Amino acid sequence: MYKLSIAPMMDWTDRHCRYFHRLLSPNALLYTEMVTTGALLHGESERFLRHDIFEYPLALQLGGSEPNALAQCAKLAEQAGFQEVNINVGCPSDRVQSGRFGACLMAEPGLVAQCVEKMQDAVDIPVTVKTRIGIDDFESADFLLKFIEKVSNAGCRVFIIHARKAILKGLSPKENRTVPPLNYGRAYLIKREFPELTVIVNGGIKTVADIEQHWAFADGVMIGREAYQNPYFLAELEQQLFHQALKKREAYLADYLPYVEQQLASGVALPAMTRHILGLFSAQMGGRHWRRHISENAHKESAGIEVIEAALAATKAVAGQATQALN
Repeated sequence: MYKLSIAPMMDWTDRHCRYFHRLLSPNALLYTEMVTTGALLHGESERFLRHDIFEYPLALQLGGSEPNALAQCAKLAEQAGFQEVNINVGCPSDRVQSGRFGACLMAEPGLVAQCVEKMQDAVDIPVTVKTRIGIDDFESADFLLKFIEKVSNAGCRVFIIHARKAILKGLSPKENRTVPPLNYGRAYLIKREFPELTVIVNGGIKTVADIEQHWAFADGVMIGREAYQNPYFLAELEQQLFHQALKKREAYLADYLPYVEQQLASGVALPAMTRHILGLFSAQMGGRHWRRHISENAHKESAGIEVIEAALAATKAVAGQATQALN
């Protein structure tokens, strides 16, 4: 059981992002972006399953609601080496709803239970569920507890609870990550009522104090946007929570550069990797110059790691000038 994990985030937690996050956080369980069953079974499955073993422990998140299709995809995930497969019962987007998966599945606990059962029959790795605390007008504690009871009776032992309800009509996915109020008490309630389950809390977690509070009432936490927008936060968590040595930001960057060079040599464009490190100097002197230099130069033809090195040099120069001015 992992006390710390990094959330699956569409368009963000691809394999390059996960490699960088693993450098910063040896102890976190990492998740892929959500992959739909249709994309995996009828698309470029190799592309969706591609990863580096350095990313382990690693979970694949699936979007779907057809039990047999989910079972086939779970098998593909296990064969590819993933350590967990997760069902998305939390995404509120219109596109996801039209496919009858994501948060709207909270209204169909029996179907989710069938999906879990089929998937568990197909694989030996854990099948987990990431869900909200409710949807639309179905926001009572009783609604959530009945959902958890039904799905856990089918064999799911790990629930990741995004401690907000989802509003399926009227709010965008982005608004659904901030507008519905957080209610961590609902996640804690699940742990009290089902102590045998592993309950992971997700939503709005930004500090060590937040994490320690949740650890007191649940089994673990999942970090979302803060891990992406301020990735050095992960290294700080490793130091404070797991007693790992904390290195300077540029040291983690140096660790990432050989991977970048390897990927460039295989034909990957530089922006595919640099977009995940734009937040490395978040809230630091020179951080704006870091982001600007990379954003303005990484897309240029034949751009290589010299773009990153020049951005770092510019960042250090600005920070040095600012320090001199203060003195």
